Amino acid sequence: MPRNKYPEETVKKILDTSLRLFLEKGYDQTTVLDIVDNLGGLTRGAFYHHFKTKEDVFLAIFSRDGTERDTFNKVMQASFKNGQERLKYMLKLALQSNISTEQSTAVTGLALSMLSNPRFLAEHIKANQEDAAQIAIILEEGMADGSIKQGNPRVIADLFLMLVNIWMNPSIFPCSKEDSRDKMEIIMQIFEALGYDFIDEELSSLYREVFEVFDI
Repeated sequence: MPRNKYPEETVKKILDTSLRLFLEKGYDQTTVLDIVDNLGGLTRGAFYHHFKTKEDVFLAIFSRDGTERDTFNKVMQASFKNGQERLKYMLKLALQSNISTEQSTAVTGLALSMLSNPRFLAEHIKANQEDAAQIAIILEEGMADGSIKQGNPRVIADLFLMLVNIWMNPSIFPCSKEDSRDKMEIIMQIFEALGYDFIDEELSSLYREVFEVFDI
C-alpha cells in the first residue's frame, strides 16, 4: 500500500471528526470505530498509525487548540509600558481565548467535563505547571522594572494558577456559582494582602463571565 503523502491532513481529519463526535455524542459514548466510520474512507489502520487510543486523540485536540491560541508568544512580542501591564494583558487574553470562538468554547467545555479522568487531570496539572513558568517570566520582568512587588516569581505564579485553575475549578472542587464568586473575591484579597494587585476588577469580571458561559 502506498505511503500517505499528506499525514498532516489525515491527522487534521481525525481530530476534526473526533471533536465533532465528542460534542455530538459525548466522549464516553464515542468509540474509535465511530470515529473511523466517519472518516470518509480512511481505515482503522490509518487511525492507529497516528493515535494509540481515543484519549490520545482528545489530548491532541486540546493541545492543538492551545497551540493555535499561543497567548504567551503573542504577549511577549507586543510592546507594553511594564511587566504589570503585560501580565494583566496575558491573563485577559488567556481567559478570552476560552470563549473567543465556538470551537474554543466547545473544546474548553469538553476539557472541563473530562477532569474526572485521572489522565486528563494529570495533563491539566501539567499544563498549569507550564503556564506558571510563563507567568513567572512576566512577573520577573515586572519585578525588574518596579511595576510588581519583589518576591519569588515562580512561587507566586504557582500559587495563582493553583487557586484560579484548580481550587476554583468546579470539576475538581464542586461548588455553586455563588461559591465561585466568593472564591474569586478571596483570591483577590489574598493577592492584595501579599502586595500583588494584578488581579483587578476587570480580570475578576472576566472570570465571572467565563463561569457564566460554562454554567459553573
